[in-house]
Amino acid sequence: MNIIAHKLYDHDFGNQWFNEVEDHWDYEDFKRDPAWRREWISFDCALYSPDDEHIYLGITSFDADIFKAFDRKTGQFVDLGYAKIADPYDAKFHRSLARGNDGCIYGAIALLHDLDHYWDAPGGAIVKYNPRNGDLAKFCIPAPHIYIQATAYDASRNVLYGLCFPPEAIIASDLGSGEARNLGPIGPGIAGMTQGENIVLDDQGCVWCNWGLTRAWQSAPGVDAWRLCKYDPLQDRIVYYKTGLPLPDGSHGFAKAETFFNFGDGFIYASGAGGSLYRIDPESAQAEYLFTPTPDRPSRLSSMVKAGDGIAYGVTGRAGQCELMRVDYKDGAFEKLGPIRDEAGAALWQNHDIVIAKDGTLYICENDNPYRSSYLWEIGVSG
Repeated sequence: MNIIAHKLYDHDFGNQWFNEVEDHWDYEDFKRDPAWRREWISFDCALYSPDDEHIYLGITSFDADIFKAFDRKTGQFVDLGYAKIADPYDAKFHRSLARGNDGCIYGAIALLHDLDHYWDAPGGAIVKYNPRNGDLAKFCIPAPHIYIQATAYDASRNVLYGLCFPPEAIIASDLGSGEARNLGPIGPGIAGMTQGENIVLDDQGCVWCNWGLTRAWQSAPGVDAWRLCKYDPLQDRIVYYKTGLPLPDGSHGFAKAETFFNFGDGFIYASGAGGSLYRIDPESAQAEYLFTPTPDRPSRLSSMVKAGDGIAYGVTGRAGQCELMRVDYKDGAFEKLGPIRDEAGAALWQNHDIVIAKDGTLYICENDNPYRSSYLWEIGVSG
């Protein structure tokens, strides 16, 4: 593997996160500190554009500097002028970049602020960027004061679905009219955040995510509270299934789905339970456990990208011990290709999104590094 770490910022925060920040700072503390406000960034999502060979990037930033591109031809980051439309509460494009039928790129804004800023924060706007002429504007705010963690685009209906937080609900925005609808709740707020990292469409245009039990008659909802659901546009309702991802050890309960994938083979795939992979029948929501690539240490599988029929790439591991892997999702097998470190010894802290260019080069979004600014990682894979 040929590995390059591209650095939009490269601030070394030392151990300040563990000595001072964690469990002590509030949102306002990040905003007041110049280094943390500007240079503690995460690359949260990416969209590859073969037309201009740009990797469009959604970024977490307390400075509301959340939209950039990486030019593959020059090897440089490109400022897309987001400052012209930024609101101070615009904190990130989390997993929410999509290309519309009109060739424009759409993103939806997620939050970092707490509920005491609810009335001051306008809400997560859908942002529209035209790569042909550089026009950038806020298209609409689907839910005033409420923000959007993830989106999925239905090209056949020209609808952008959004996953809200807080509260947790699915919304739909018509990109023709700008009209938005609340499709229903997914999380009761009892067992923590119900949603995973993204939402995904199946081949019938249904939107997949988690939903969570309340069990209001007891103090905790139980080990089987994480379940699967889908919004079915033909029924115009959320179908809440009674089943979820089975635990790898076969014990009673369900694993929370972290990320959903559609590789075009008729199934839905999901990760969960320490980076395990599952295959889901989209008709019944019955999930089959496939494998856990890194069972011996903390891990996640927050993103995979299809590279060919039956083959995808993903990152296993976390906390600076990440490895690239090739996944045969049809056979339920994987191969680890090696640790992700650059020539200077810097290591990928953890992966949040991954895309592939037409020449097979991978671009990996690093997020939530407590020691330094996160990087955009480029990996050339031979063979």
